[in-house]
Amino acid sequence: MAGLEGVEQPRQRGSAAAARWLPAVEDEQALRALELFGDPTGEEIKLPSRPESAATARRLTHCVVLRQWALSSQTAEHAVLLVSELVGNAVRHTGARVFGLRMLRRRGWIRIEVRDPSRGLPCLMPVHEMDVSGRGLFLVDKLSDRWGVDLLPRGKTTWFEMRVSDR
Repeated sequence: MAGLEGVEQPRQRGSAAAARWLPAVEDEQALRALELFGDPTGEEIKLPSRPESAATARRLTHCVVLRQWALSSQTAEHAVLLVSELVGNAVRHTGARVFGLRMLRRRGWIRIEVRDPSRGLPCLMPVHEMDVSGRGLFLVDKLSDRWGVDLLPRGKTTWFEMRVSDR
């Protein structure tokens, strides 16, 4: 490339072999989160109800959907966005000290659940072009195939499901 001699160029990360030998920082952080909090595909894990837990939930979701379940990058991207919205709602609106996260897979579907101790129901609000907040459940509604809330004796589980193609 003219004018860029001697300047280190970004490496292509297209091959599977390169990905195995050059783990991304996000992968390392996700593996650390798995070690610290547990595997959300085995049982519900507990995360502290703090804004930074949304990043942990995103990392875990990305790692599980893309690496463990070997689903498409678009599915992982959508699942990461939606789990971030559900966790954000649990942190912002429930007053909980902790919340639960669980990820399930069955033939043709994935389901991600966020459980909190509040029985207050989330509300899908109309979204207008200039709104700067309140779009979370709108996104969940548009990008998931199904979503809902299960009331529990102490709290609720808010969940979404997405159809996936099994490989």
